[in-house]
Amino acid sequence: MTLAIVLAADPAASRLTGPPGRPSEPMTGRPDGESLTERLAGQWRRAGADDVRIAADLTELADLVADATGPVLVNGADLVAHTAVLRHLATSPVGPTVALVLTDPPAPGQATVREERGQVVEVGAADASGVFGGALRVGAADLPALADAARHAADGGPLGAVDRLVAGLAARGALIFAHRVRLLVAHRVGDEAQRRAAETAVAAVDEDRAELKLSVKERDDFFTTFFVSTWSPYVTKAAARIGIGPTGVTMVSVAFAVAAAVLFGTGGRPALVAGAVLLYLGFVLDCVDGQLARYTRHFSAWGGWLDTMADRFKEYVVYAGLGFGATHAGFRYGWALALAAMTLQTVRHMTDTWYGALHDEAARRPKVVTADAGGIGGKLNAASTRVQADTGSVSYWLKRTVVFPIGERWALIAIAAALFGPLVALCAVLVWGTLAFAYTLGLRTLRARWMRVPVLTTVDAALHRDDGLLVRTLQSMRRPLPVALVAVLGAAALLGWALWAVHGGRDVPAWGVVLALVLLAGAGSRAPHGGSLDWLVPAALRAAEYLFAIAVGVAGRAPAWLIFGYVLVLTLHHYDLTARLEKRQSAPPLHAATLGWLGRSVLLAAAATTGTVSFVLATMTAYLFVVFVASVVLAWVVLPARARGGVRSPG
Repeated sequence: MTLAIVLAADPAASRLTGPPGRPSEPMTGRPDGESLTERLAGQWRRAGADDVRIAADLTELADLVADATGPVLVNGADLVAHTAVLRHLATSPVGPTVALVLTDPPAPGQATVREERGQVVEVGAADASGVFGGALRVGAADLPALADAARHAADGGPLGAVDRLVAGLAARGALIFAHRVRLLVAHRVGDEAQRRAAETAVAAVDEDRAELKLSVKERDDFFTTFFVSTWSPYVTKAAARIGIGPTGVTMVSVAFAVAAAVLFGTGGRPALVAGAVLLYLGFVLDCVDGQLARYTRHFSAWGGWLDTMADRFKEYVVYAGLGFGATHAGFRYGWALALAAMTLQTVRHMTDTWYGALHDEAARRPKVVTADAGGIGGKLNAASTRVQADTGSVSYWLKRTVVFPIGERWALIAIAAALFGPLVALCAVLVWGTLAFAYTLGLRTLRARWMRVPVLTTVDAALHRDDGLLVRTLQSMRRPLPVALVAVLGAAALLGWALWAVHGGRDVPAWGVVLALVLLAGAGSRAPHGGSLDWLVPAALRAAEYLFAIAVGVAGRAPAWLIFGYVLVLTLHHYDLTARLEKRQSAPPLHAATLGWLGRSVLLAAAATTGTVSFVLATMTAYLFVVFVASVVLAWVVLPARARGGVRSPG
């Protein structure tokens, strides 16, 4: 249950609210205009709050929070805003605790905030980037800190009551995300003249039209911005009217991508052009599902997970279609190019995920980040910040395009496949993807060395390395990253060796050496991950495992499509882990049954020595896929139903 509390004790609001009525009693709502307290209470109800109460002071608020079991919405009684602003704050998917942040100049008693990467990193900052908007949503895990902050801030101070509250919450280590207001109106007011001006500004904005525009991401990539978002909101509006949910749109998008892959595999100019059109429309729908979720405010952990997994599945199915089409057209290594594209993109995504986590952690430690501003990493960071702030400039769009985001990838695939065929499309993806990876990895490595912030120490490293029982039995080594990189180089060398040997009709010997490399990487992965570059370890392990599996498959003369299928199932498993990282969720229910990267690699090495590679690859592909599906059903269907009381536990 969501509780909303209107705090009617701010001195700045006392001239506006009038008597608070009966504090702590449920509000039934009164006509707008009688007091801001009553108006805000009614708005919170329309925004989706299950219970709305008025607290006369912070002590009473602390008592209300102590009894709460779900999210708590808090605001002072000096806020004039669209109801949509409160609804967006209440339903924001960015994090459990979110504060409204405005660009208005701060008035006496209002707290300034400094925001970085969407996080409020300091309250009362001298170099503020905004002012606290007087409203926040506090997740269940932060409610004890909120109650404690309210009790200790009850004695007063230079700030208003709700401002003291958010400052106390930040001082207690709560991770607070910032919610900015765009297109809609929100202002904190101090007298009747300011209130009338703010209400006039609210009335001048078409709330529904603004919400539809807000469904489009504020900053997106070049292709998406100019070739999708210019018309996708109309599709979003139509989907909302006929009652299609974001999940339904996602499923239609998957169907379009699968149909495009089939057409790419079929070959022939009409099929290639039709596949390109379907791929483009599938990408439009891929944008629409997120826009629809933002427009209707229908967010869920399941929807976010499904969107992430569907995006990757669609892209890799298209790679499979291109690989089959290139092979069907007479190119011997079509499937090899598809495998290379999938491996490259997955490893890139792993570095993206972990660098994002590293940067978020650095944002929470600003003193560490600015310690060496004169170094090359500091200069690169400053340059990147300047370019990102120069929205719409040539350098801004160039920076966003050169990293080869998903919109540009799908556009390149569609155009290249339609005009030149699957082979050119795959080669183009590989060339641009490799250059983009080299560019981003090089710059991020320099910036990470400058930040000097560990990130793997803040999470369950064993889970996100994808360790298994076998890794836990090994003796750890002191330097994980060099060992992991040696494993990658060894796997790459093995792959080259296998390709050379198979091409010449020879066998690949020395699997004992290969197994030793694998075990060496396992020992290195267990070391403490406190180095400034250890965020690369999970991506390095993914690269090593994929390359090793491909090498074993090639040496064992397994069908190319079978090798592709095995690596595809591995990517789904690993993307599940990264999706959980972004939400700081626990391990999948059946994670132990996946054997860990080392256990899987040892099984493949054993298959290579016994000449049963194809059989073992097929068996492991089927087994891992069944485990993945069963884990999804348990995580998103069975366990939530039990938590709601819908399924009785055995016994």
